[in-house]
Amino acid sequence: MDFLVELFCGDGLATALIYISLTAFLGILLGKVSIFKVRLGVAGVLFVGIILAHFGARVNGSMLHFAQEFGLILFVYAIGINVGPRFFASLRNDGLQLNAFAVSIVLLGFGIAFALHKVLGIPPAVITGIMCGAVTNTPGLGAARQVVTDFNATHPAEAVDANMLGTGYAVAYPLGVLGIIMTMILIRSVFRIKVSHEVDKYNESIATGNQVESVVVKITNANLFGKTIEFITDYVDKELVFSRIERNGEFLVPTATFILEEGDIVHGVSDDKNVDNLRIKLGDVEIGQKRDVDGDLVMRRFLITNKKVAGKTLEQLGIYRRYPANITRIYRAGTQVLPNKRTTLEIGDAVRVVGRKDVMDEIKAELGDSITEWSHPNIVPMFMGIALGLIVGAIPFFIPGLPAPAKLGLAGGPLLIALLLGWKGRIGSMNFYMNSGANMVLREMGITLFLACVGLGAGGNFVKTILEGGYMWVLYGFIITVVPLIIVGSIARLMKVNYLKICGFMAGAMTDPPALEYSNSLSSTHAQSMAYATVYPLTMFLRILFGQTLILITL
Repeated sequence: MDFLVELFCGDGLATALIYISLTAFLGILLGKVSIFKVRLGVAGVLFVGIILAHFGARVNGSMLHFAQEFGLILFVYAIGINVGPRFFASLRNDGLQLNAFAVSIVLLGFGIAFALHKVLGIPPAVITGIMCGAVTNTPGLGAARQVVTDFNATHPAEAVDANMLGTGYAVAYPLGVLGIIMTMILIRSVFRIKVSHEVDKYNESIATGNQVESVVVKITNANLFGKTIEFITDYVDKELVFSRIERNGEFLVPTATFILEEGDIVHGVSDDKNVDNLRIKLGDVEIGQKRDVDGDLVMRRFLITNKKVAGKTLEQLGIYRRYPANITRIYRAGTQVLPNKRTTLEIGDAVRVVGRKDVMDEIKAELGDSITEWSHPNIVPMFMGIALGLIVGAIPFFIPGLPAPAKLGLAGGPLLIALLLGWKGRIGSMNFYMNSGANMVLREMGITLFLACVGLGAGGNFVKTILEGGYMWVLYGFIITVVPLIIVGSIARLMKVNYLKICGFMAGAMTDPPALEYSNSLSSTHAQSMAYATVYPLTMFLRILFGQTLILITL
């Protein structure tokens, strides 16, 4: 039995790995337990780590620190790559307004935390940990820990206990999650909101918004008779994608050399905002007249997995020139893209192709459509992106009033670079696409490692801290959570913002998946998730920056 004693009480790599793995296993199980539709989720790992450390689990500090920081890097990089393609697009429509609300929540929470420190004399590490826990933001905690580590290395005589960050976080986190949900319920009660009415209003709003539609166009512009489809495509580029031509009751493929005749009816895809222009340029337009493809024509959906295709525009690919077929829609990052000649295809795009049956196998072979290739993780670009992010994160920048330069750090640097790479998609021949399965594994593995290590590091003094006055930290954290949410949520409602969007941006402003899960349970619409995704990137960046800023200005 000596080997078991050595395994669980030693100071080696095996001991560290077994405690981290045990913490992750039990924590994930705890996170699945639902109480009043609320789950701890991955935060259960943090609390299991605290419990194990309280009862004597000890892990080598250097190993714990490495696993913790590496897990954080994997987590934020995966987040950035995932939301990057939608980041700048989210600023359109009401994205600026939603982000303004989210930023207000961040600033108010930061101000309250700083005021509590000044008035009550709460130690810097403690108030920073409480703030990060109150807003349920783990990367912010990681960024603050790095600042403390750097500070301790340069100021050994004034060293700060970094474990107090994790303790403050763990104490404030539970009511942080509950506080967000309680605020959602409070706003609904105070403003007497009926969720069913909000769902109807949201559905009405998206029904009148810009969206990709099937259209039928009866050509009445005599100037177009006798012209080729390629000529007309240039004429209405970015406004209409040709799917097929109806002539005398027969459907034909609109190849580049196809000549349009009087009486032809064009079936295609457009954005509803383009309808008025199409009526002026082409003729009569009807929206939503989608019909099944029959006869020699078929409609197929293919996945872009051929690396030789990735990065090419539709004009360079030339499907419409070389085959009696055309790409009519592109599905990317959960959204539909209306293609034109200059639209670039990327690995992971799903495309809808309409054309003759006998060429579909050739088109499939050219585009790839291989689940095996699609499932293969893009490892080389990932590590290049992480390395670049670490370099950017190490660059110091000076903020007036701070005693030391700030850095984006191990969390902010990789997140910023991942957002840019996810938005850009590729640099030269290097594609930064990561399929959803690989992204989810990377994200969950990273956050699980980080929380397990934080819990194991902070748990030794957790109960002692609570008994010696730490219970007040719970109250401080609750104030930081609910006051900004109540103020901004109420203002948003007074401005007639849809309640479902309010729930979404509040959950996003707190970067809190359990709160999003609760808000999604209110209705099956996408309003909550879209609002969450819209504010998440900017909020995450600010949470990381302010986690560092608070510790720096209070040291």
